[in-house]
Amino acid sequence: MEIKAADVAKLRKMTGAGMMDCKQALIEAEGDYDRAQEIIREKGKLVSAKRADRTATEGVVVAKVVGGTKAYMACLACETDFVAKNDDFSKTAQEILDVAISTDAADMDALLVAKLGDVTVADAVTEKSGQTGEKVELPYYGKIEAPMCIVYVHSNKKLGAMVGFSKVISDEAAYDVAMQAAAMAPVSISEKDCPADVIERERAIGREQARLDGKPENMLDKIAEGKLRKYFSEATLVNQAFVKNPKLTVDGYIKSVDKDVEIVAYQRFSLND
Repeated sequence: MEIKAADVAKLRKMTGAGMMDCKQALIEAEGDYDRAQEIIREKGKLVSAKRADRTATEGVVVAKVVGGTKAYMACLACETDFVAKNDDFSKTAQEILDVAISTDAADMDALLVAKLGDVTVADAVTEKSGQTGEKVELPYYGKIEAPMCIVYVHSNKKLGAMVGFSKVISDEAAYDVAMQAAAMAPVSISEKDCPADVIERERAIGREQARLDGKPENMLDKIAEGKLRKYFSEATLVNQAFVKNPKLTVDGYIKSVDKDVEIVAYQRFSLND
């Protein structure tokens, strides 16, 4: 049967797939649009399977604060910078974030089964793989809630952070802390919420370093604790030196803005980590 250019254009608008892929799908589906869409989706799954061993290290991080008290952030990843900078790819990333916001998705599992148009978010990601010919995945989704939330996405769109505060402070101060979190990659807000496995790893490293330095066995634990405190000063957000004024810690900086404010939520994601 004859497949007209208008038919191909219609399917392309419906799926976002390339013109030749749309034409081939319509030929295979004998003009049936529903079946042609299924073929496009199946192709996406085939591309994903074939490229499963590839690494998706490019992409787009998107984030948004809603109502001042909730923040959402997601990343849609691909293989090449060329695809990542495509307007349609960025649009899909934003649409996924919009779904997260509209459904108030609690976690990645909830987001993946939420509907984006006629398909789930998981299927939309697979379709994007078929459209681009690259491995496309959703490696990160996060949400925080606090009396005040702020987000920061770096200009390269590969890195973002969300920070929540116990009370409302100036946007400038909050943004400074979010930029610090993005740039300095703290493992947690403070030693109190530092993951137990990270603490044990750093403590073990401290003991081993002391042993290799020839320190007495009965001093190893004390030395390890000292090294752990140094680690906390460098790797936890509130204890880090504030980049804009290294004489202050981040906690010291926010206390200079408001002595009663605390950081109560934090998430960060980077495609380069």
